Amino acid sequence: MACTSTIQPRCSLHHATSSRRPKPCRARVTVVAAATVRAAATAAAERACAPAASVARASTGRTASVASMWRQVQGSHDWDGLLQPLHPVVRDEVARYGELVGACYKVLDMDPSSARHMCCKYGKESVLKEAGVAGAGYEVTRYIYATPDVAGPPSTSGRSSWVGYVAVSTDEMTRRLGRRDVLVSLRGTVTQAEWAANLMSALEPARLDARGAHPDVKVESGFLNLYTSSAESAGGMGSCRDQLLREVSRLVTSLSRDHPREDMSVTLAGHSMGSALATLLGYDLAELGLNRDASGRRVPVTVFSFGGPRVGNAAFKDRCDELGVKVLRVANVRDPVTMLPGALLNEGTRGLLAAWGGDRYTHVGVELALDFLRLRDPGSVHDLGTYVSSIKAETCGKAPNAAADGRGGVLAKAVEFVEGQRAAASAWKEAALQMGGLVQTLGLI
Repeated sequence: MACTSTIQPRCSLHHATSSRRPKPCRARVTVVAAATVRAAATAAAERACAPAASVARASTGRTASVASMWRQVQGSHDWDGLLQPLHPVVRDEVARYGELVGACYKVLDMDPSSARHMCCKYGKESVLKEAGVAGAGYEVTRYIYATPDVAGPPSTSGRSSWVGYVAVSTDEMTRRLGRRDVLVSLRGTVTQAEWAANLMSALEPARLDARGAHPDVKVESGFLNLYTSSAESAGGMGSCRDQLLREVSRLVTSLSRDHPREDMSVTLAGHSMGSALATLLGYDLAELGLNRDASGRRVPVTVFSFGGPRVGNAAFKDRCDELGVKVLRVANVRDPVTMLPGALLNEGTRGLLAAWGGDRYTHVGVELALDFLRLRDPGSVHDLGTYVSSIKAETCGKAPNAAADGRGGVLAKAVEFVEGQRAAASAWKEAALQMGGLVQTLGLI
């Protein structure tokens, strides 16, 4: 199906719930069929390119670089003026982080017969090269594992699975970026146990602050389960939270001592479930003060969320704002995951439902809204590869590719994995898979 990307001049500024917050904006990219209107669509794409280029010229007087505006790219001013139209430097950086998250899927061993089932296929020294991002400019320092504490099939319940990595920018990349970047990259839902955890949609107190001073801060119980649970057979590595806090705080301290004159950033990038874990980590680091370097300076923490769900309630959102955690949510308006949990009761609820008491799920941060759909591949609405392709195509009018690797995208890989497990399903597994299959088909996880 022939497609082209055009910019829809329907963007608008929306007031944040707090008067202290700058007004976030939404940039919408629409993918439309172009079989009979190729010339008109091309002209529209050319017209759309002009504003972004003029913004870049007006803001710098010359070609902008990441090093010259890295704080704005990381959200120091909540991306004000950078999303409508999408600034080319922001576009390239968001796409770059999306590719670094995509690497997690490419190297995950999903073969049930493999000795490294649900682990990374490669060592830290070669993983980015094997994932096709050899020139990424990062060195992986640690692998991260998560263990859902849910009742389920023995093949995945209570078992640790590889969910991503922590990395640090090389000296050469640091010069290009204008700062040393500590990166956490986290994948989305793959295993049956992760699906089951994601379906635990009740809000519960986060209890991540050391003094317990914020009991009103609540998050989705399933994401909290994945973040804080650990397996007895995990070799003493601890929970996903323990691993991440130890490694990120270690790097922030050691790098600031070794390079005291360098600026530094902590970037947390994730897709789907990984976006939720990244958001929890951002809050956790800032709440505990672990984003302070050796001299006590605060290191900015930024989350780049691709197709991410809501994570917590309004108090969680407000506390993230107070702590200075910046979140850019890249969201396809057709992706159901970005509307969950809290599809009915959320920050945008109006009318009679607004009178309903209790906590509501509330999105954190600023949204960069995309709009894409491939009729031959409905699952592409949540596919990370399509997200990245749509971002890259934003100002050049090229058609996004639903699955650059030719294997049907991330969702198709997960479906293939689940189908391979079905033969040995127990009664519980069969029920879980039926629910998970429906959710997967709809793109809800």
